[in-house]
Amino acid sequence: MTDGRKTFPAARFVVLALVAGALVGAVAVYVRESRLGNSTPPLQAAASAAHDDDACAAKAGEAKKIAAAATGQVAALLPADPPQSLRSLAFDGPDGKPMTLADLTGKNGVGKTLLVNLWATWCAPCRAEMPALDALQKDRGSDRFEVVAVNVDTGDAAKPKKFLEETGVENLALYREPTLQLFDTVKKRGLALGLPVTMLVDGEGCLIGHMNGPAEWSSPDAKRLIEAAQAG
Repeated sequence: MTDGRKTFPAARFVVLALVAGALVGAVAVYVRESRLGNSTPPLQAAASAAHDDDACAAKAGEAKKIAAAATGQVAALLPADPPQSLRSLAFDGPDGKPMTLADLTGKNGVGKTLLVNLWATWCAPCRAEMPALDALQKDRGSDRFEVVAVNVDTGDAAKPKKFLEETGVENLALYREPTLQLFDTVKKRGLALGLPVTMLVDGEGCLIGHMNGPAEWSSPDAKRLIEAAQAG
Protein backbone atom coordinates (compact mmCIF):
# COMPACT_ATOMS: atom_id res chain seq x y z
CA MET A 1 0.00 0.00 0.00
CA THR A 2 1.21 3.50 -0.73
CA ASP A 3 -1.43 5.58 1.07
CA GLY A 4 -0.04 4.99 4.57
CA ARG A 5 -2.87 2.76 5.78
CA LYS A 6 -2.12 -0.47 7.60
CA THR A 7 -2.34 -3.70 5.68
CA PHE A 8 -4.79 -6.47 6.58
CA PRO A 9 -5.33 -8.95 7.99
CA ALA A 10 -3.11 -8.27 11.02
CA ALA A 11 -2.80 -11.15 13.45
CA ARG A 12 -4.17 -9.16 16.38
CA PHE A 13 -7.26 -8.18 14.39
CA VAL A 14 -7.95 -11.79 13.47
CA VAL A 15 -7.72 -12.78 17.16
CA LEU A 16 -10.09 -9.95 18.07
CA ALA A 17 -12.47 -11.12 15.36
CA LEU A 18 -12.56 -14.64 16.81
CA VAL A 19 -13.21 -13.30 20.32
CA ALA A 20 -15.95 -11.06 18.95
CA GLY A 21 -17.59 -14.03 17.29
CA ALA A 22 -17.64 -15.95 20.54
CA LEU A 23 -19.37 -13.01 22.24
CA VAL A 24 -21.92 -12.71 19.45
CA GLY A 25 -22.70 -16.41 19.66
CA ALA A 26 -23.20 -16.16 23.42
CA VAL A 27 -25.58 -13.23 23.10
CA ALA A 28 -27.51 -14.90 20.29
CA VAL A 29 -28.61 -17.67 22.66
CA TYR A 30 -30.74 -15.13 24.52
CA VAL A 31 -32.34 -13.50 21.50
CA ARG A 32 -35.89 -14.60 20.81
CA GLU A 33 -36.79 -15.59 17.28
CA SER A 34 -39.07 -12.63 16.63
CA ARG A 35 -38.39 -11.89 12.96
CA LEU A 36 -41.52 -13.41 11.44
CA GLY A 37 -43.41 -12.46 8.34
CA ASN A 38 -42.34 -15.12 5.88
CA SER A 39 -45.72 -16.13 4.46
CA THR A 40 -44.35 -18.88 2.23
CA PRO A 41 -45.61 -22.32 3.37
CA PRO A 42 -42.78 -24.27 5.09
CA LEU A 43 -42.74 -27.17 2.62
CA GLN A 44 -42.77 -24.84 -0.36
CA ALA A 45 -40.02 -22.72 1.16
CA ALA A 46 -37.91 -25.82 1.88
CA ALA A 47 -38.35 -27.10 -1.67
CA SER A 48 -37.40 -23.71 -3.10
CA ALA A 49 -34.32 -23.50 -0.87
CA ALA A 50 -33.23 -27.01 -1.87
CA HIS A 51 -33.61 -26.13 -5.56
CA ASP A 52 -31.54 -22.96 -5.09
CA ASP A 53 -28.82 -24.87 -3.21
CA ASP A 54 -28.64 -27.51 -5.96
CA ALA A 55 -28.25 -24.81 -8.61
CA CYS A 56 -25.51 -23.13 -6.60
CA ALA A 57 -23.68 -26.40 -5.85
CA ALA A 58 -23.15 -26.84 -9.59
CA LYS A 59 -20.90 -23.76 -9.48
CA ALA A 60 -18.12 -25.41 -7.46
CA GLY A 61 -15.61 -25.10 -10.29
CA GLU A 62 -16.50 -21.47 -10.85
CA ALA A 63 -16.10 -20.72 -7.13
CA LYS A 64 -12.61 -22.24 -7.07
CA LYS A 65 -11.62 -20.31 -10.17
CA ILE A 66 -12.77 -16.99 -8.71
CA ALA A 67 -11.22 -17.71 -5.31
CA ALA A 68 -7.90 -18.35 -7.05
CA ALA A 69 -7.92 -14.62 -7.85
CA ALA A 70 -7.93 -13.87 -4.11
CA THR A 71 -4.30 -12.95 -3.52
CA GLY A 72 -2.31 -10.47 -1.47
CA GLN A 73 -4.57 -8.36 0.75
CA VAL A 74 -7.57 -10.67 0.19
CA ALA A 75 -5.74 -14.00 0.18
CA ALA A 76 -7.73 -15.17 3.23
CA LEU A 77 -10.88 -15.57 1.11
CA LEU A 78 -11.86 -19.24 0.80
CA PRO A 79 -13.90 -20.76 -2.03
CA ALA A 80 -17.39 -21.91 -1.08
CA ASP A 81 -17.26 -25.69 -0.68
CA PRO A 82 -19.81 -26.27 -1.97
CA PRO A 83 -21.41 -23.03 -3.14
CA GLN A 84 -24.78 -22.53 -1.44
CA SER A 85 -27.70 -20.18 -1.90
CA LEU A 86 -27.83 -17.15 0.39
CA ARG A 87 -30.96 -15.70 -1.18
CA SER A 88 -33.02 -16.29 1.97
CA LEU A 89 -30.74 -14.35 4.35
CA ALA A 90 -33.01 -11.77 6.00
CA PHE A 91 -32.27 -8.29 7.33
CA ASP A 92 -33.65 -4.75 7.18
CA GLY A 93 -33.00 -2.42 4.27
CA PRO A 94 -31.84 1.21 4.49
CA ASP A 95 -35.52 2.19 4.73
CA GLY A 96 -35.96 -0.05 7.78
CA LYS A 97 -38.22 -2.51 5.96
CA PRO A 98 -37.57 -6.30 6.06
CA MET A 99 -35.89 -7.76 2.99
CA THR A 100 -33.77 -10.71 1.91
CA LEU A 101 -30.63 -11.00 -0.14
CA ALA A 102 -32.84 -12.16 -3.01
CA ASP A 103 -34.08 -8.57 -3.28
CA LEU A 104 -30.57 -7.51 -4.30
CA THR A 105 -29.73 -10.43 -6.55
CA GLY A 106 -31.44 -11.67 -9.68
CA LYS A 107 -31.93 -14.83 -11.69
CA ASN A 108 -30.11 -16.15 -14.71
CA GLY A 109 -27.01 -14.18 -13.85
CA VAL A 110 -28.59 -10.73 -14.27
CA GLY A 111 -28.34 -9.63 -10.63
CA LYS A 112 -25.63 -7.78 -8.78
CA THR A 113 -22.42 -9.31 -7.55
CA LEU A 114 -22.44 -8.61 -3.80
CA LEU A 115 -19.79 -8.34 -1.13
CA VAL A 116 -21.82 -8.99 2.04
CA ASN A 117 -20.09 -7.89 5.24
CA LEU A 118 -21.43 -8.41 8.78
CA TRP A 119 -20.18 -5.87 11.31
CA ALA A 120 -20.87 -4.36 14.74
CA THR A 121 -19.98 -1.05 16.40
CA TRP A 122 -18.10 -2.80 19.23
CA CYS A 123 -15.95 -4.82 16.82
CA ALA A 124 -12.46 -3.26 16.57
CA PRO A 125 -11.52 -5.09 13.34
CA CYS A 126 -14.79 -3.89 11.80
CA ARG A 127 -13.89 -0.29 12.58
CA ALA A 128 -10.46 -0.83 11.03
CA GLU A 129 -11.76 -2.14 7.70
CA MET A 130 -14.89 0.00 7.29
CA PRO A 131 -13.14 2.86 5.42
CA ALA A 132 -11.79 0.34 2.90
CA LEU A 133 -15.25 -1.13 2.31
CA ASP A 134 -16.59 2.40 1.84
CA ALA A 135 -13.84 3.17 -0.67
CA LEU A 136 -14.56 -0.03 -2.60
CA GLN A 137 -18.24 0.87 -2.84
CA LYS A 138 -17.35 4.38 -4.03
CA ASP A 139 -14.98 3.04 -6.68
CA ARG A 140 -16.92 -0.04 -7.87
CA GLY A 141 -20.51 0.43 -6.75
CA SER A 142 -22.96 0.18 -9.67
CA ASP A 143 -26.00 -1.71 -10.90
CA ARG A 144 -23.63 -4.70 -11.21
CA PHE A 145 -21.88 -4.55 -7.82
CA GLU A 146 -22.61 -3.48 -4.26
CA VAL A 147 -20.94 -3.72 -0.88
CA VAL A 148 -23.77 -4.80 1.44
CA ALA A 149 -22.53 -3.98 4.94
CA VAL A 150 -25.05 -5.35 7.45
CA ASN A 151 -24.86 -4.10 11.03
CA VAL A 152 -25.74 -6.71 13.66
CA ASP A 153 -25.92 -4.51 16.77
CA THR A 154 -29.00 -5.12 18.90
CA GLY A 155 -31.21 -2.14 19.66
CA ASP A 156 -32.03 0.83 17.47
CA ALA A 157 -30.01 2.39 14.65
CA ALA A 158 -28.56 5.32 16.64
CA LYS A 159 -25.20 3.70 17.45
CA PRO A 160 -24.58 2.27 13.96
CA LYS A 161 -25.38 5.63 12.36
CA LYS A 162 -22.97 7.40 14.73
CA PHE A 163 -20.33 4.74 14.02
CA LEU A 164 -20.55 5.33 10.28
CA GLU A 165 -20.26 9.08 10.81
CA GLU A 166 -17.22 8.66 13.06
CA THR A 167 -15.46 6.41 10.55
CA GLY A 168 -16.16 8.79 7.67
CA VAL A 169 -18.37 6.35 5.75
CA GLU A 170 -20.30 8.11 2.98
CA ASN A 171 -21.03 5.46 0.35
CA LEU A 172 -22.36 2.44 2.24
CA ALA A 173 -26.09 2.01 2.82
CA LEU A 174 -27.06 1.07 6.37
CA TYR A 175 -28.46 -2.46 6.29
CA ARG A 176 -29.31 -3.88 9.74
CA GLU A 177 -30.29 -7.10 11.51
CA PRO A 178 -30.82 -6.22 15.21
CA THR A 179 -31.77 -9.67 16.57
CA LEU A 180 -28.52 -11.55 15.77
CA GLN A 181 -30.47 -14.18 13.85
CA LEU A 182 -28.55 -13.35 10.68
CA PHE A 183 -25.18 -13.88 12.35
CA ASP A 184 -26.47 -17.06 13.97
CA THR A 185 -27.67 -18.38 10.61
CA VAL A 186 -24.34 -17.64 8.95
CA LYS A 187 -22.50 -19.22 11.88
CA LYS A 188 -24.61 -22.40 11.67
CA ARG A 189 -23.75 -22.62 7.98
CA GLY A 190 -20.07 -22.77 8.97
CA LEU A 191 -19.22 -19.40 7.45
CA ALA A 192 -18.66 -17.25 10.55
CA LEU A 193 -16.12 -17.63 13.32
CA GLY A 194 -16.37 -14.01 14.45
CA LEU A 195 -16.78 -10.49 13.19
CA PRO A 196 -16.28 -9.19 10.65
CA VAL A 197 -17.30 -11.94 8.25
CA THR A 198 -17.46 -11.26 4.51
CA MET A 199 -19.21 -13.28 1.80
CA LEU A 200 -18.80 -12.90 -1.95
CA VAL A 201 -22.14 -13.61 -3.65
CA ASP A 202 -22.87 -13.85 -7.37
CA GLY A 203 -25.83 -12.44 -9.29
CA GLU A 204 -27.98 -15.50 -8.59
CA GLY A 205 -27.47 -15.32 -4.84
CA CYS A 206 -24.88 -18.11 -4.70
CA LEU A 207 -22.04 -17.93 -2.19
CA ILE A 208 -18.77 -17.98 -4.12
CA GLY A 209 -16.26 -17.27 -1.38
CA HIS A 210 -16.07 -16.23 2.28
CA MET A 211 -13.61 -14.73 4.73
CA ASN A 212 -13.36 -14.27 8.49
CA GLY A 213 -11.51 -11.23 9.77
CA PRO A 214 -10.74 -7.86 8.16
CA ALA A 215 -9.13 -7.15 4.81
CA GLU A 216 -7.96 -4.13 2.83
CA TRP A 217 -10.95 -4.04 0.51
CA SER A 218 -9.86 -0.89 -1.31
CA SER A 219 -6.61 -2.50 -2.47
CA PRO A 220 -5.81 -3.47 -6.07
CA ASP A 221 -5.95 -7.11 -4.93
CA ALA A 222 -9.56 -6.68 -3.81
CA LYS A 223 -10.57 -4.92 -7.01
CA ARG A 224 -9.06 -7.72 -9.11
CA LEU A 225 -11.08 -10.23 -7.08
CA ILE A 226 -14.30 -8.31 -7.71
CA GLU A 227 -13.51 -8.11 -11.43
CA ALA A 228 -12.98 -11.88 -11.50
CA ALA A 229 -16.29 -12.44 -9.73
CA GLN A 230 -18.15 -10.22 -12.16
CA ALA A 231 -16.54 -11.95 -15.11
CA GLY A 232 -17.75 -15.24 -13.64
